[in-house]
Amino acid sequence: MNSRDSSLKAIRLDVISKSIKSEMSSEEYFQNSVLRPLIKFQNDLLIAAFLNFCTTYKKVFFELSTEKKITYIENAIAKDSSFRNSLKDMIVGLFTVEEYNTYTLNTSALNKRITGIIKERLISHVQLLSEMEPKA
Repeated sequence: MNSRDSSLKAIRLDVISKSIKSEMSSEEYFQNSVLRPLIKFQNDLLIAAFLNFCTTYKKVFFELSTEKKITYIENAIAKDSSFRNSLKDMIVGLFTVEEYNTYTLNTSALNKRITGIIKERLISHVQLLSEMEPKA
């Protein structure tokens, strides 16, 4: 293993190992062993990116009800391909070469898993996001 791969694996949180089971599909195994730890590791950056996205659109997010904030998060990820790709790239950029090679075998399905997990993570932080409105 090269030093980049070793360094990337060393900084990851081992948060999901107890939920990895032998009867999992390869996609589910990749999700639990690679994607979830990376997304958790990148949590603060993902939140900062979302807050930046919100300020780009005249801070309308901060004036919405909680229910509409959730819809806003879902729509931002589903409909804005540039934003969605930016979030995805924050995760893919931390893959080891071996993980990247695995990712390329089923990119579409794994991209859906990445964006789904990020969406759920942002939704679970909706109250925190509401309190973090950037000051002009």
